[in-house]
Amino acid sequence: MAETRAPACVVQYLTVEGAARAINFYKAAFGAEEAMRQMADDGRRVLHCRLNINGGVVMLSDTFPEHNGPPGPDPARPSPVAISLALAEPADVDRLHERALANGASSVMDPMDAFWGARFALLTDPFGHRWMLNAERRRA
Repeated sequence: MAETRAPACVVQYLTVEGAARAINFYKAAFGAEEAMRQMADDGRRVLHCRLNINGGVVMLSDTFPEHNGPPGPDPARPSPVAISLALAEPADVDRLHERALANGASSVMDPMDAFWGARFALLTDPFGHRWMLNAERRRA
């Protein structure tokens, strides 16, 4: 009998300086649901967290320089990689953009109708991670 496996996908894993604060931001700004959290032995840092956001998964942890882990980005030196949220409706781009700004994100590109046929915006969260909000516009 063949083994049943979940379909392959790509999951983002973020390194964040202040992961507990970032988790709260992602909940408030993007409606993330926390699926699990494991604290480090020091009781202060997040060793691993899984968030469900918009039907996808984002995992994250605090920085661990003592284990040669990379530093997290920061707003002055944002990540060169962006997380893209594929949203159902163009109005969702505007709504999430405003909600993220209200919770401390910075707008890189305000919501706009992009040449590829989508409503689009780009944000930097308070921890230096970039988020693209993208929703295809319906064609008549």
